[in-house]
Amino acid sequence: MLAPQLNLRFNLLGALLIVAFGFLFVTVSSRLTGEVGSSSNPISGMTVATLLLTCLVFLVIKWTAPPYFVTALSIGGIVCIAASNGGTTSQDLKTGFLVGSTPKAQQIAILVGALASALVLGYILLWLNQSATVYVPVAGNKDYSAIASYRFDPTKCEQRGGQPHTEKVRGAEGVNDTNDYYVCHNTDTAAGPVGRYLVNQQGTAVYLSDPGINGVITERPGGGTVTKYNAPKATLMSYIIKGILSGQLPWGLVLLGVFIAIVLELSGIPSLAFAVGVYLPISTSAPIFVGGMVRLGVDKYLRRKLAHKKLSEEQLVAEGDKSAGVLLASGYIAGGALAGVVHAFLNLKESVASRLTGFEKWSTANNPLFNGYGSDLYALIPFALLTVLLYFVGREMILAPRRGSTGSPSPSPMDTSRL
Repeated sequence: MLAPQLNLRFNLLGALLIVAFGFLFVTVSSRLTGEVGSSSNPISGMTVATLLLTCLVFLVIKWTAPPYFVTALSIGGIVCIAASNGGTTSQDLKTGFLVGSTPKAQQIAILVGALASALVLGYILLWLNQSATVYVPVAGNKDYSAIASYRFDPTKCEQRGGQPHTEKVRGAEGVNDTNDYYVCHNTDTAAGPVGRYLVNQQGTAVYLSDPGINGVITERPGGGTVTKYNAPKATLMSYIIKGILSGQLPWGLVLLGVFIAIVLELSGIPSLAFAVGVYLPISTSAPIFVGGMVRLGVDKYLRRKLAHKKLSEEQLVAEGDKSAGVLLASGYIAGGALAGVVHAFLNLKESVASRLTGFEKWSTANNPLFNGYGSDLYALIPFALLTVLLYFVGREMILAPRRGSTGSPSPSPMDTSRL
């Protein structure tokens, strides 16, 4: 409420909603993390619930103007981050208790980590978006012939500090164009394709700026392909906000989803996992399914191996969680994320981006795993190797952890006998 830098219509009501929903969902997140685990913490579900309730409150008091769309999203975002930090903090302190760490030192580290992520992640997301942004020339492009004759008013475009915001063309497309352009948005489908445009001083649209996150153009005008970053949850939340505040949300579909979830829960099927599988693309959910099958195979092996110890179900799950395969899978996730960030940073520099384009052209012509007939099938070979490696590590057939002098595994700090 007291932060004018947000440049939003925050007020006492908005602040109270953040405090109320934050208090509720931080508690839920912390409890679920302690009882089930962070992987089953429904952060997205709690965020959607926050947006639904916030938008309904705004609808009752007639706050339906477009600026309130951003206000609702900001309230949901703050509550989402609070709930996420609540669950993460609880898991960290719980793990620290099991291994005998000092809570005060952990809390200091948590504060440092939360502050560092708040300062860094926003810029990383902006850089990721920029690295996969494609600038499509409007002039002479038949798909944008309608927008070519449209005249934007620069004084009504993006503002920064009370002045029209300008920016340059970046990446490979900006090598030969160093001009400054106003940033304008077309939301009227009658005027031409909806999108973000770079406009010159005369109000003429020069480029369509297709974003890297949730963008649709995957080929650069000068050659080369671009991998866009899909954000299905963000799209869902934007539909909720716009649908409720504009009075166009298809409530029939929402209620249908509610009743489907009730039927699934009554049938013993986790509705949250089912819903995630429905709206995530196959390209994302298929590797998750393969990883789950590897974990299932490792768990079955551990059950046979430890059958003589007559462990309880909870103890068997704990043994699976201690598997070296879990550490390797975590490395897969972290490595993929870091590689994506590094590639995005390389794309931000024009000189490096042009080299990457040249490398991509060479790969298109010479690498059968990258492009060409059967490339998708050939690309399954390294994926299969990674999968087999994960299974062998999970069964401790290779890269087994160190063992004590007696041949038995060293004591683990997560041994459930200490609980």
